[in-house]
Amino acid sequence: MAASDRMVLGPLVGSIDQGTSSTRFLVFNAKTAELLSHHQVEIQQKFPKEGWVEQDPKEILKSVHECVERTCEKLQQLNIDITNIKAIGVSNQRETTVVWDKTTGEPLYNAIVWLDLRTQSTVERLLKRIPGKNKAFFKFRTGLPLSTYFSAVKLRWLLDNVEEIRQAVDDGRAMFGTIDSWLIWSLTGGKNGGVHCTDVTNASRTMLFNIHSLEWDPELCQFFDIPMEILPKVRSSSEIYGLMKSGALTGVPISGCLGDQSAALVGQMCFQDGQAKNTYGTGCFLLCNTGQKSVFSEHGLLTTIAYKLGRDKPVCYALEGSVAIAGAVVRWLRDNLGIVKTSQEVEKLAAEVGTSYGCYFVPAFSGLYAPYWEPSARGIICGLTQFTNKKHIAFAALEAVCFQTREILDAINKDCGIPLNQLQVDGGMTNNKVLMQLQSDILCIPVVKPSMPETTALGAAMAAGAAEGVGIWSLNPGDLTAVTCERFEPQINPEESEFRYARWKKAVMKSMGWETSEAPSNGDTSIFCSLPLGFFIMSSMIMLIGAKYVSGTDK
Repeated sequence: MAASDRMVLGPLVGSIDQGTSSTRFLVFNAKTAELLSHHQVEIQQKFPKEGWVEQDPKEILKSVHECVERTCEKLQQLNIDITNIKAIGVSNQRETTVVWDKTTGEPLYNAIVWLDLRTQSTVERLLKRIPGKNKAFFKFRTGLPLSTYFSAVKLRWLLDNVEEIRQAVDDGRAMFGTIDSWLIWSLTGGKNGGVHCTDVTNASRTMLFNIHSLEWDPELCQFFDIPMEILPKVRSSSEIYGLMKSGALTGVPISGCLGDQSAALVGQMCFQDGQAKNTYGTGCFLLCNTGQKSVFSEHGLLTTIAYKLGRDKPVCYALEGSVAIAGAVVRWLRDNLGIVKTSQEVEKLAAEVGTSYGCYFVPAFSGLYAPYWEPSARGIICGLTQFTNKKHIAFAALEAVCFQTREILDAINKDCGIPLNQLQVDGGMTNNKVLMQLQSDILCIPVVKPSMPETTALGAAMAAGAAEGVGIWSLNPGDLTAVTCERFEPQINPEESEFRYARWKKAVMKSMGWETSEAPSNGDTSIFCSLPLGFFIMSSMIMLIGAKYVSGTDK
């Protein structure tokens, strides 16, 4: 096809959206914010032991290459010229930790995913070194409590347990990064001159970064015993980091980088103090913009960096409520329980009953995050009767996502002092209309969903297009495209909402204290690990068999 026949749309921006469940590449029109095409690849999660969650960094990188190539093919089929793609942004699952060899370009271990719980004993060991075992000891420096959630303890575990990584550090070959760093380094050349960097939003989720000085903190690195030379350079969220070195988009600058929740805040255009959004993905994350002031929560929320949209632009902060399990509970119903074949079936089952019939589900598969920060919690389903069936459990699972959001919203309202009068939402789960209506009912405020739900990818594209040296996307409030929305209004009375919420809170209390990091010394929980008890049981079985034999011969 002749180049002159191709559709002219003006400048375009690509966006890599690398999430926990999937990777996507999306292309937007920089003038209208219209989504033109995309491709998605599901990512495998590995669970080698209870509480462990890993992913293959090479599979993640391969999925990015595949999504970019397939999206470009789709654009060409639509007669859209891919040479109009002038910049690429990156949005990523945060905290997930990768260490790789800079001389070979190979990962030295699987990526440890943000949900992973293996570091609980590491956290407890580190707590013993803190006065009063205070989890919030570093809060005013990092905005974060000491938790399995953040990258520093995952990196500490890798250094303690993986000899190959220790050796690579000693040899000066090791590089650490969250998923954004791994992708940008690989896409800009890898072992042949790849750029080792991250942005302030991702750095702020490591527990090694001072959110005020905007630098890696030597004292924090010393506390966790992390060598600073393996850390990436910290950049703003909107600047040219490097150029794509292979594939259909070779030579295109990567010029935007935001952790996924910050990207969604930008994509929802929450640029004013007090504006908030809630993203429903694998987990659930409610962020409230606090402007250039870092606000510290008294109700279990995190203080995090929202964005820094340019090297010379001010940093903005946010209060964040983080829920570990949201969309993951639907995946669990599908993959583990097998009560549905597709995620979409959960909405259908829930709609058929319209109630949990007194059944409450606390999906604390990875402990409880905000506002409790309780790693000992585990998932429970309670209030079961003989009448309960899979439809009620499906409804209770969706309701659990909404109750967890209510807990976070209550905390944000207390910390900010001004209650939100509506909730802006995005993420894959917002396609579930039953969930969105339930959310409005449980919050007793309207829920507002943009008609184009890909706000995470949009935020990364906006940052990339607005970067100095690219300059094709204006972030001036007057230039931003108005977004059409779908609105869900509360349909139940507040008394019923409060009754159901109170029952949920009761269930949450019952989920706590199930797990400790202390296991039997040899890990063997068999009754036969006790020799006297094993001897007693074996001798009793022999006596029973002997008695049965004797009685049989008497007949």
